[in-house]
Amino acid sequence: MAVAPDTAADLVYQIFDLQRAVRCISTANVRGQDTGVALQGVLRFVGEGETRATRLAERLGVSAPVLSRHIADLEEHGLVVRRQDPDDGRAQLVALTPLGAEKLRHIEEQRTAVLQDYLRDWSEEDAGDTAKSLRRLTESLKKSARATAAGATNEQKTLEESLNG
Repeated sequence: MAVAPDTAADLVYQIFDLQRAVRCISTANVRGQDTGVALQGVLRFVGEGETRATRLAERLGVSAPVLSRHIADLEEHGLVVRRQDPDDGRAQLVALTPLGAEKLRHIEEQRTAVLQDYLRDWSEEDAGDTAKSLRRLTESLKKSARATAAGATNEQKTLEESLNG
């Protein structure tokens, strides 16, 4: 059974509202830190394991030059290292340094504590159900994005455009 237009419209609104709330919280929580929201996002993805810079740019949805600047900033802080990919000398691999792993751990602990405080009136079941729903939504949107990249229908493109603003 398909989702009704009014429900889809409400979901789009709720997603945008959630994005605004997260952006406000993130901005408030990075004041005075040496890495901003964008650099923390790069750090998080690099923290999943050594990866090619091109793959990282794709996952983050940024251009190679933008990613290169972010990586250079993180290198300057001693948080990541780059090296040539032994399988392809033209490509670079990016990995966390021990300092970067510690920084990422600290950032994630701080974010967890802040969110726990904001959700103090939620039950464990409510939080778990929400996480499950968000994972499902994210996976559906990722599948749609992959389909769009492979040559999607106009209907899928319209959804992507409406979600992207």
